[in-house]
Amino acid sequence: MRDPGATHEVFNQVPPLEGFNAFLHDAALVEAMAREGGAWGRERHVSLGEWVASGRTQELARLANTCTPELHTFDRVGNRIDEVTFHPSYHELIGKAVAEEIHALPFAEPKPGAQVVRAGLHFLFNFAEIGVLCPVTMTFAAVPTLRQQPDLAAEWEPKIVSDRYDPRFLPMPRKTGATIGMAMTEKQGGSDVRANTTRAVPAGGNGEYLLTGHKWFCSAPMCDGFLTLANTEAGLTCFFVPRWTPDGERNVFLIQRLKDKLGNKSNASSEIEYRDTWARIVGEEGRGVRTIIEMVHHTRLDTGISAAGIMRAAVARAIHHASHRTAFQRKLVDQPAMRRVLADIAVESEAATMLAMRVARAFDESATSESEQAFARIAVAVAKFWLCKRTPALVAEALELHGGNGYVETGEMARLYREAPLNGIWEGSGNVMALDVLRAIGREPGAMEALLAEMRLAAGVDRRFDAHLDRLGERIAAKRFGEADARQIAMELALGLQGSLMLRHAPDYVADAFCATRLGEGIGLAFGLLPDGLDEAAIVDRTRPKLD
Repeated sequence: MRDPGATHEVFNQVPPLEGFNAFLHDAALVEAMAREGGAWGRERHVSLGEWVASGRTQELARLANTCTPELHTFDRVGNRIDEVTFHPSYHELIGKAVAEEIHALPFAEPKPGAQVVRAGLHFLFNFAEIGVLCPVTMTFAAVPTLRQQPDLAAEWEPKIVSDRYDPRFLPMPRKTGATIGMAMTEKQGGSDVRANTTRAVPAGGNGEYLLTGHKWFCSAPMCDGFLTLANTEAGLTCFFVPRWTPDGERNVFLIQRLKDKLGNKSNASSEIEYRDTWARIVGEEGRGVRTIIEMVHHTRLDTGISAAGIMRAAVARAIHHASHRTAFQRKLVDQPAMRRVLADIAVESEAATMLAMRVARAFDESATSESEQAFARIAVAVAKFWLCKRTPALVAEALELHGGNGYVETGEMARLYREAPLNGIWEGSGNVMALDVLRAIGREPGAMEALLAEMRLAAGVDRRFDAHLDRLGERIAAKRFGEADARQIAMELALGLQGSLMLRHAPDYVADAFCATRLGEGIGLAFGLLPDGLDEAAIVDRTRPKLD
């Protein structure tokens, strides 16, 4: 029977992108896992690929970002409690990430390829929800720093690497699992942590201190413990602040308010204050920055992986939309101008995936290879800089491809758009990353040589790549750059590394498109400026998620 309230027939609307396998339908990721040492994780990747693309998971993500965290400073009778509550969807999402060991796989199962397998899992989770990956990444990155204080690591690490998520606000010994956060930046300093004013005074022996001060950004404040920085008489020092003291009392951890953020809505980000807050020293007194460097290193790895994952999610949705939407009697994907844009963002996404997973392999092999350790040192900064720079532009293009349907909160593109800039800010903005690349070039020649050696593996394959490599090598050797050139150098290194990976591992038609549009002369300043003669249809088809 006809609906009496209907004024029109609904047609030419795109079905939801769900009910497929986000891993199996991502050729670049499947190939990267096999190539970089992550083949043994295939069963995990297939399983998670099914889960992230299910309709139920997409609904969990929507709920977690619309039913946002709430701060409860006091209980009903006025006692200070400093607790944040979350919608059940948030707990289910982060519980899945922990069960998949995205927070701890290389430490829970320390075997070859563990970093790559974990990187694949982290990448896939971006198709589902991004906010919960903040505490997951912080927990992952905290382990190398905590290990610099062996007694503290022995106490906490078994709960950190547990695959059981336990959201209860209880002392750590009473829990089945623990998550770790970070609280570094202050109002006056931002990335300049040496400007911090938080003070620490000894509170007896055994490395115990009392902290007084503030932190301007503290995400996931319901984590069980936090790595933080404070000044002692010896200078800036790393400390561990648990939410509960060893005697089972609530530690002084004053949550002042939650940030009203552009995106990342599911994840609570707060401002906190310490007032004689109990803490344990981590590492050497006065060497706080050096102590946290491995934490920074691992967090930067994840920001690059997440940027690549967000790009893939955006490209998959754009191609899916264009494959189902008709305009002017033709599918959008069959219209030359649209197909050219889709092919261009698909190339960008594949290059991002390759770079992120190659850096993950370097983390895997750093313990046994000095050259891989040197490569990881500089490549993680190069990757974070470039992938995080490319993500917002690509997501904006993918959103535009959806038209008005991409600009409304009832779809996923608006949420992806708001998430896109975050990784570029977290753990070092673009300038910080680019300057870090210059420092590595100047202070660690082995790092630069390892990066150039990786690029040279594709020498002689493509004249455009060879010309780029020659120009770059000459500029580095002659040291024709200063601080103002930092971004240019970081970009050229990223493109050289991506070009080498694409020429060696991507299909010829994808590598050709990359070299034609990212290397040499005539590089466009917008997506969709590919030259004639490229196999755009094949590129799009390789990237298209194919629903059953």
